[in-house]
Formats: sequence, structure tokens, C-alpha cells
Amino acid sequence: MRRVIIGFEDLKPKGIKYTRQHIDRLVKKKRFPPPFKMSGSDKGPNSWFEDVIDEHIEDCAAKSKAAANA
Repeated sequence: MRRVIIGFEDLKPKGIKYTRQHIDRLVKKKRFPPPFKMSGSDKGPNSWFEDVIDEHIEDCAAKSKAAANA
């Protein structure tokens, strides 16, 4: 299986319209998947595996649906 790597700008079409700073806060609170750096240094752009982001979106939707039915 070939994994697709996406960047910050690729999050918006998936409905994730947070700022970079808000995503950083969510990552610190373990409420958003942590990014990795393609360059291997802390100065490179944030990247994620697309399947990890898609799973995160599905988990959030399931939790929201469960809360609505509670």
C-alpha cells in the first residue's frame, strides 16, 4: 500500500480549516494527529499521512454522533 503525504494546505479541502497555531495547540493536547517533517529538521513544513487524517476525521464524526445520541 502506498501512503499519500499531505501538507497543511491539503487539510482545508478535508474540512479542517484551523490555523497552524490552533493545530499546534490541538497536537499538544493530543486532540489532533502530530505532524512530521519531511526535511528531517524542525524548520521544514508539517506533513501528515492522509490515511491518518482521514481516520481522525472519522473518529471525530463518530464521537460527535455518539454524543448527540446520548
